[in-house]
Amino acid sequence: MDTPESLIETLSLERLELNLFRGVSPSMGPGRIFGGQVIGQSLLAAYETVEDRVCHSLHCYFIRPGDPQIPIVFDVDRSRDGGTFTTRRVVAIQTGKQIFNLAASFQVVEEGFEHQAPMPDVPGPDDLPSEAEQQKKMLEKAPPEMRKMMSRPRPIEMRAVDGNPFFNTGPKPAENSVWFRCRAPIGSDPHMHQVILAYASDMNMLSTAMRPHRVEWQTPGLQSASLDHAMWFHKPSNFNEWHLYHQDSPSASGGRGFVRGSIFDRKGDLVASVTQEGLIRMRKPEAKA
Repeated sequence: MDTPESLIETLSLERLELNLFRGVSPSMGPGRIFGGQVIGQSLLAAYETVEDRVCHSLHCYFIRPGDPQIPIVFDVDRSRDGGTFTTRRVVAIQTGKQIFNLAASFQVVEEGFEHQAPMPDVPGPDDLPSEAEQQKKMLEKAPPEMRKMMSRPRPIEMRAVDGNPFFNTGPKPAENSVWFRCRAPIGSDPHMHQVILAYASDMNMLSTAMRPHRVEWQTPGLQSASLDHAMWFHKPSNFNEWHLYHQDSPSASGGRGFVRGSIFDRKGDLVASVTQEGLIRMRKPEAKA
């Protein structure tokens, strides 16, 4: 059996200058860079310029598709170092053009008021079929190239509460719950757990907005892409353990779908919140001559 990809290695950066870093993409990557990869690498680049503070929020825009064959340069702007908060802006560049930018805020760890929304009452990961079992029936009819890609062990293990999240037999409600965790050991650095959770937070978001419309990633003519992404870290967590990613899409309009996500640990603590808007539209058929 193949060894799962180590996201610590995949997301690692080479320091080029004080505020400049270079990252690469997995050799087995798809035709364009996975959005979660550039989110994670940008957050990691920002962390390389911050001391003794923890990221509490990030906001980012996907500007151009990234080419996995070309290294990415991350340019960090040290926007502000305050008494409690530190702000960084990261621009990801390929061939002289911005493909992505991220603004992140870091805070000194402190105590304060606490409340949270409850975790949804859903079956636990041990009560659900494994990812391989959930994919087996779907892969029987998949094209060979897709079957090869989906069969290899992915760095993030997922168990959907109501079946494979990437394929829709809808229409279904615009709501979805998936248990997920990192397969390879992350280690004891809490920053890397945040970075890899940020990587995984881009998974499955837009498919939740597709559920009411009986479309999926392989629907002919469907055009989809992440446009922006925001994330708030509420509490530290161990992402080698199962987390529940509950998502809902309150709106789709204008060729865009909007999705909200809440990430809970196994104890029921809300550790992070996510929002994303993405392009979801059907290409118009070409007019006949």
